[in-house]
Amino acid sequence: MLAIALALNCVMFGVELAAGLAAGSSALLADAVDFLGDASNYALSLGALALAPVWRTRAAFVKGLSMGAYGLFVLAATALYWQRGIAPEAATMGAVGALALAVNVGVAFMLFRYRNGDADMRSVWLCSRNDAIGNVAVMLAAAGVFGTGSGWPDYLVALLLASLALTASAGVLRRSVGEGLVRY
Repeated sequence: MLAIALALNCVMFGVELAAGLAAGSSALLADAVDFLGDASNYALSLGALALAPVWRTRAAFVKGLSMGAYGLFVLAATALYWQRGIAPEAATMGAVGALALAVNVGVAFMLFRYRNGDADMRSVWLCSRNDAIGNVAVMLAAAGVFGTGSGWPDYLVALLLASLALTASAGVLRRSVGEGLVRY
């Protein structure tokens, strides 16, 4: 299941990156970077599956750090787009957001039974859950951009995605530390 999630996230990273650049959407770019981060996280989880629990905990810790870095990147990118003050293309945002939602709901459904596992598997499920929430928010931002002609809905959703990433990061890092990064 992780291999399928990895492949889907790699494809969606490319789709959202291209669409975000074409549409001028910080929310789509934020979601694209999130897909890349999730693909990296899934690859780490695949590599850690056969390892001892301490290594899985360490992998979860690295993933927690990457989620935090993603959140900080989104904050910086949103500030840049806000400074430019250009409203993104709402139709592209909505269509790509809907496609991304379908992919993420499918991945979250595949991984649902692992949501209460160790820190590593919990982080995998949290990534998928947060992505589905983010995709709904991107679609709502597209409607807001369409209705107002302003970039503010796009910026607000990008800030929401950054907040989700930072919150998930803190939770995964706490759980990783709680499980013990170093065991003898």
